[in-house]
Amino acid sequence: MARIVGVDIPKNKKVTIGLTYLFGIGLTSAKKIVAESGIDPEKRIKDLDEKEVQKIRKIIEGKYKVEGDLRTEVQMNIRRLKDIGCYRGIRHIRNMPLRGQNTQSNARSHKGPRPPIGGRKK
Repeated sequence: MARIVGVDIPKNKKVTIGLTYLFGIGLTSAKKIVAESGIDPEKRIKDLDEKEVQKIRKIIEGKYKVEGDLRTEVQMNIRRLKDIGCYRGIRHIRNMPLRGQNTQSNARSHKGPRPPIGGRKK
Protein backbone atom coordinates (compact mmCIF):
# COMPACT_ATOMS: atom_id res chain seq x y z
CA MET A 1 0.00 0.00 0.00
CA ALA A 2 1.50 3.32 -1.08
CA ARG A 3 1.60 6.11 1.47
CA ILE A 4 1.63 9.65 0.10
CA VAL A 5 1.39 12.76 2.29
CA GLY A 6 0.30 10.63 5.25
CA VAL A 7 -2.59 8.91 3.44
CA ASP A 8 -2.70 5.20 2.57
CA ILE A 9 -3.83 4.82 -1.02
CA PRO A 10 -5.81 1.63 -1.80
CA LYS A 11 -3.56 -0.78 -3.67
CA ASN A 12 -6.09 -2.22 -6.12
CA LYS A 13 -7.08 1.14 -7.65
CA LYS A 14 -5.60 2.62 -10.80
CA VAL A 15 -3.07 5.37 -10.18
CA THR A 16 -5.31 8.26 -11.29
CA ILE A 17 -8.23 7.08 -9.14
CA GLY A 18 -6.00 6.28 -6.17
CA LEU A 19 -4.57 9.80 -6.09
CA THR A 20 -8.07 11.25 -5.67
CA TYR A 21 -8.11 9.78 -2.15
CA LEU A 22 -5.90 12.73 -1.17
CA PHE A 23 -7.85 15.78 0.01
CA GLY A 24 -7.27 18.53 -2.55
CA ILE A 25 -6.59 16.30 -5.56
CA GLY A 26 -9.43 15.57 -7.94
CA LEU A 27 -9.49 13.57 -11.14
CA THR A 28 -8.12 16.39 -13.31
CA SER A 29 -5.20 17.07 -10.98
CA ALA A 30 -4.50 13.34 -10.68
CA LYS A 31 -4.33 12.99 -14.47
CA LYS A 32 -1.89 15.92 -14.67
CA ILE A 33 0.31 14.41 -11.94
CA VAL A 34 0.39 11.02 -13.66
CA ALA A 35 1.17 12.59 -17.05
CA GLU A 36 3.97 14.71 -15.57
CA SER A 37 5.54 11.77 -13.74
CA GLY A 38 5.49 9.65 -16.89
CA ILE A 39 3.67 6.73 -15.30
CA ASP A 40 1.18 4.61 -17.24
CA PRO A 41 -2.32 5.70 -16.07
CA GLU A 42 -3.62 2.12 -16.43
CA LYS A 43 -1.13 0.87 -13.84
CA ARG A 44 -2.40 -0.17 -10.41
CA ILE A 45 -1.01 1.28 -7.19
CA LYS A 46 0.29 -2.14 -6.11
CA ASP A 47 2.37 -2.36 -9.33
CA LEU A 48 4.23 0.91 -8.69
CA ASP A 49 7.81 0.61 -7.56
CA GLU A 50 9.35 2.92 -4.95
CA LYS A 51 10.95 5.15 -7.58
CA GLU A 52 7.58 5.93 -9.20
CA VAL A 53 5.96 6.59 -5.84
CA GLN A 54 8.80 9.01 -5.03
CA LYS A 55 8.17 10.85 -8.34
CA ILE A 56 4.49 11.26 -7.51
CA ARG A 57 5.27 12.34 -3.94
CA LYS A 58 7.77 14.94 -5.16
CA ILE A 59 5.33 16.43 -7.69
CA ILE A 60 2.52 16.65 -5.12
CA GLU A 61 4.71 18.24 -2.44
CA GLY A 62 6.14 20.73 -4.92
CA LYS A 63 3.04 21.95 -6.74
CA TYR A 64 -0.08 21.15 -4.72
CA LYS A 65 -1.46 22.10 -1.34
CA VAL A 66 -3.09 18.96 0.05
CA GLU A 67 -4.44 17.37 3.23
CA GLY A 68 -3.66 19.25 6.48
CA ASP A 69 -2.39 22.49 4.93
CA LEU A 70 -5.40 22.77 2.64
CA ARG A 71 -7.89 21.89 5.38
CA THR A 72 -6.32 24.56 7.62
CA GLU A 73 -6.53 27.16 4.85
CA VAL A 74 -10.19 26.39 4.16
CA GLN A 75 -11.06 26.65 7.87
CA MET A 76 -9.16 29.95 8.14
CA ASN A 77 -11.11 31.34 5.16
CA ILE A 78 -14.42 30.35 6.75
CA ARG A 79 -13.35 31.85 10.10
CA ARG A 80 -12.41 35.11 8.32
CA LEU A 81 -15.85 35.30 6.68
CA LYS A 82 -17.50 34.78 10.07
CA ASP A 83 -15.33 37.40 11.77
CA ILE A 84 -16.00 40.17 9.26
CA GLY A 85 -19.73 39.40 9.41
CA CYS A 86 -20.35 39.24 5.68
CA TYR A 87 -23.39 37.48 4.21
CA ARG A 88 -21.55 34.22 3.57
CA GLY A 89 -20.11 34.31 7.08
CA ILE A 90 -23.56 34.77 8.61
CA ARG A 91 -24.89 31.85 6.55
CA HIS A 92 -22.00 29.72 7.84
CA ILE A 93 -22.83 30.72 11.42
CA ARG A 94 -26.52 29.86 10.95
CA ASN A 95 -25.62 26.61 9.17
CA MET A 96 -27.66 27.45 6.09
CA PRO A 97 -26.87 27.27 2.36
CA LEU A 98 -24.73 30.20 1.31
CA ARG A 99 -24.74 30.19 -2.48
CA GLY A 100 -28.25 31.43 -3.17
CA GLN A 101 -30.16 28.15 -3.06
CA ASN A 102 -33.87 28.07 -2.30
CA THR A 103 -34.49 27.26 1.35
CA GLN A 104 -38.27 27.46 1.65
CA SER A 105 -38.89 23.91 0.50
CA ASN A 106 -35.38 22.45 0.19
CA ALA A 107 -32.05 22.44 2.10
CA ARG A 108 -33.23 19.91 4.69
CA SER A 109 -29.85 18.25 4.87
CA HIS A 110 -28.21 21.54 5.74
CA LYS A 111 -30.92 22.96 8.01
CA GLY A 112 -31.52 19.71 9.87
CA PRO A 113 -34.78 17.90 10.60
CA ARG A 114 -38.01 19.86 10.58
CA PRO A 115 -39.21 21.05 13.98
CA PRO A 116 -42.41 19.28 15.01
CA ILE A 117 -45.64 21.26 14.71
CA GLY A 118 -48.24 20.57 17.37
CA GLY A 119 -46.17 18.09 19.31
CA ARG A 120 -44.99 14.58 18.57
CA LYS A 121 -47.01 11.84 16.97
CA LYS A 122 -47.85 8.90 19.18
